[in-house]
Amino acid sequence: MYSRSSEPVSFSRDCAAVLVPQGERVTLPAGSVGYITQALGGSFTVFVEGNLFRLAGSDADAIGKTAPEPLELAEGAGDEAVEKLVWAQLRTCFDPEIPVDIVELGLVYAVDVQRREDGARRVEVRMTLTAPACGMGEILVDDVRSKLERVPTVAEAEVELVFDPPWNQSMMSEAARLEAGLM
Repeated sequence: MYSRSSEPVSFSRDCAAVLVPQGERVTLPAGSVGYITQALGGSFTVFVEGNLFRLAGSDADAIGKTAPEPLELAEGAGDEAVEKLVWAQLRTCFDPEIPVDIVELGLVYAVDVQRREDGARRVEVRMTLTAPACGMGEILVDDVRSKLERVPTVAEAEVELVFDPPWNQSMMSEAARLEAGLM
């Protein structure tokens, strides 16, 4: 789901949010009015009283939207199918200010899906940020972790934030550079 519109919204209930780009967790009170500036990957960036806030998809109802559907995986799906769904989930993770997913931005350096002794899976991700001082870093890491743990059979996701090698624009896909106006 993607939107660049400025769709007006009114909060029907108190709602947890994250201040962008500082990363501070806040509560927006019921009755707050603003507009959606970005709706990507099941989360929303909203502009309220001069500030940008990120809302998780699980709080979509607070602004009259529908939460993302649960993920499904065929029974007995193999490691390849799980890894494919893991990559699909990573493509639903967006920086709240940039309308490009973290995979296309080149922020994901490595993904390793392992089967544990109990049959469940563990996913390890190495990723970076566009800037080391980004206040949204831990928020993005939490978003990646929580979305990967929604993949059926994934019992745990470990996300390591690294800065070596440092990210640069050449790591972006051609589509990402085009979307960001760099081509």
